Amino acid sequence: MCGIVGYIGRGNAKEVILQGLEKLEYRGYDSAGIAIIDDNEIKVEKKQGKLENLKNHLENMNFDSHIGIGHTRWATHGEPSDVNSHPHFSNDLSIALVHNGIIENYSILKEKLKNSGYIFNSETDTEVIVHLIHSNYKGNLLEAVKTSLKELRGTYALGIIHKDYPNEIICTRKESPLVLGIGQGENFIASDVPALLKYTKEVKFLKDKDIAILKEDSIVIFDENDNLVDRDINTIQWTYEQSTKNGYPHFMLKEIFEQPQSIKETINRRVNNNIIDFSDVLSDDEIKEIDMIHLVACGTAYHAGLQGQYALRDIAKTNSFVEIASEYRYMNPFVNNRTLAIFISQSGETLDTLAALREAKSKGAKTLAITNVVGSTISREADSTIYTMAGPEIAVASTKAYTTQVIMLQLLSIFIGKKKGVVSNNKEQEYLSSLYSISDKIKFTLENTDIFPEMADHLKDKVNGFYIGRGLDYAIAMEGSLKMKEISYIHTEAFPAGELKHGSIALIEKGTPVVVIGLQSNLLEKTISNIKELKARGAYILSVGRESSTELREVSDNFIPVKDIDNIFSGVLSVIPLQLLAYYTSLAKNIDVDKPRNLAKSVTVE
Repeated sequence: MCGIVGYIGRGNAKEVILQGLEKLEYRGYDSAGIAIIDDNEIKVEKKQGKLENLKNHLENMNFDSHIGIGHTRWATHGEPSDVNSHPHFSNDLSIALVHNGIIENYSILKEKLKNSGYIFNSETDTEVIVHLIHSNYKGNLLEAVKTSLKELRGTYALGIIHKDYPNEIICTRKESPLVLGIGQGENFIASDVPALLKYTKEVKFLKDKDIAILKEDSIVIFDENDNLVDRDINTIQWTYEQSTKNGYPHFMLKEIFEQPQSIKETINRRVNNNIIDFSDVLSDDEIKEIDMIHLVACGTAYHAGLQGQYALRDIAKTNSFVEIASEYRYMNPFVNNRTLAIFISQSGETLDTLAALREAKSKGAKTLAITNVVGSTISREADSTIYTMAGPEIAVASTKAYTTQVIMLQLLSIFIGKKKGVVSNNKEQEYLSSLYSISDKIKFTLENTDIFPEMADHLKDKVNGFYIGRGLDYAIAMEGSLKMKEISYIHTEAFPAGELKHGSIALIEKGTPVVVIGLQSNLLEKTISNIKELKARGAYILSVGRESSTELREVSDNFIPVKDIDNIFSGVLSVIPLQLLAYYTSLAKNIDVDKPRNLAKSVTVE
């Protein structure tokens, strides 16, 4: 949830850390802080609120420091405040650390440490860790950290500094992300790659329970068995410019407009000579053995899974089900060695999804990850991994990560269908032609964004609303509703269009906004009948439909046209207007689009 940055080298630690935190603020922005070693002392400064508050506070503070750690927080234990902000430090200010994760046995450890004389200043679970390390310190920081970790139960990524060790940072992780950046005469730690791109593209990904010691010219890593190990160096393909706004007012708008390119690159990654190829992740024999596919994810990735389910059933004629990752372990899923379990996560670090993956593996399933981040935990633990080509996604509300996940699932469905003999060579080419056309068809919507501010102005003062659709359109309604909730704070619910009249239509009154997705041509007539039921009760209808949908246009108060495409691929087109509608509604309400309240980009706690 939170963002961690650490630096040791010859540069200005304060500037490097603040720049890194800026790239990680999407992980949490309840508060931010920094700890550096300066003049043989640890100096800690932290402020509640967004990173800008900390930057303003530090503006006239000149530190001559080349080592430090920083943190941007998404609160779990203790409300947002200066004192609950990280870094946390020992009572004598000899040790400071930053933490991402949750310590489950913190209350037991806290009571034990209080009985030993330690004074707690915050309400956080993290403060327990720094006092625990201090209590175990006998002149060797590494041994103190190792001893302390054995007492912790929960998840963590930690960056630790000690005033008597002014030339090293110790870091470690367990089920929370942490990446090491490798520079020339400088090294870095961070929760995610964007924090490093300005300085290096060479990184190492720590494995669970690794402990690393960073100096300006070396990195030493120990595994959980205390063996000295090395980890592969990975070269990140993203550019620094990709992680900036590049002239757009918000990351979300930039990422919406990047979708034509990211979709094209995602398709090209899996198509060679007009043939879709996933043979590196699924062999012919494995496909023959599959009798059920589970798609498991959270939030927006779950909605991508819903589109994947439709594609797998319609194209590949394969039995498939979508499950919410946080519920998966508790529903006693029917999984065996003939099950393919697909886990979808933009970051590859979503803890609920990771736990579900481990559950499926324990029951013998073949596991496949779909993620955007090379070297992420889910990608390392799954049997095979498919990478999308979304590039860095910074805005909390996902856009291009979602559409590239959907595209990848659709490509995979065609591949499986062909291997099963239900998709012919000619049909594969027809499908590919439709998929390749999506990027240009999205541009039609992106070239006509002037229609959205007026609609947003109509919606901005509403308190409640509905999104409806039938079949695949209902899956899109769910994603559109989530986007509106996430960034405009308007309560909306998504329903199958035919279900609203079974009770919830009682909530419709004059002016209630209902967003209708109507691209399933075989279901459009019934959807229009549902619209008329709502109009008769005073609902305001805003619909998304094909350019040619004259009747849908006529029954709507506002109509957003999209280009024609096959029903099964229409979801990627119809979701773009819903992303834009949420974006412009958030703008109309003067909300920070990229950093909606209470949310973080990567959910690394259960």
